[in-house]
Amino acid sequence: MSEPSPEVSLLTFPTPFPIKVMGRREEGFAQEVVDVVLAHAPDFDPATVEMRPSSAGKYLSVTVTIEARSREQLDALYQALTGHPKVMMVL
Repeated sequence: MSEPSPEVSLLTFPTPFPIKVMGRREEGFAQEVVDVVLAHAPDFDPATVEMRPSSAGKYLSVTVTIEARSREQLDALYQALTGHPKVMMVL
């Protein structure tokens, strides 16, 4: 069985798409994540952000769900988030 080519998307757009962003739990981290997301998904509603601290309270996961319009949009958003100096991981 062959794998789909990189040009083929398994997603049908538009579609709700959750993204979990993790970083150190510090002042302004969640807002910075929201700012990056809004730059790539202007229709994102910041009121829908979900946050969860780690068990020791040192890290924070911020989950945003955007209405993804294209694979290119998701790729650009992922690049921007992974390139942010306060972001440790993006899932």
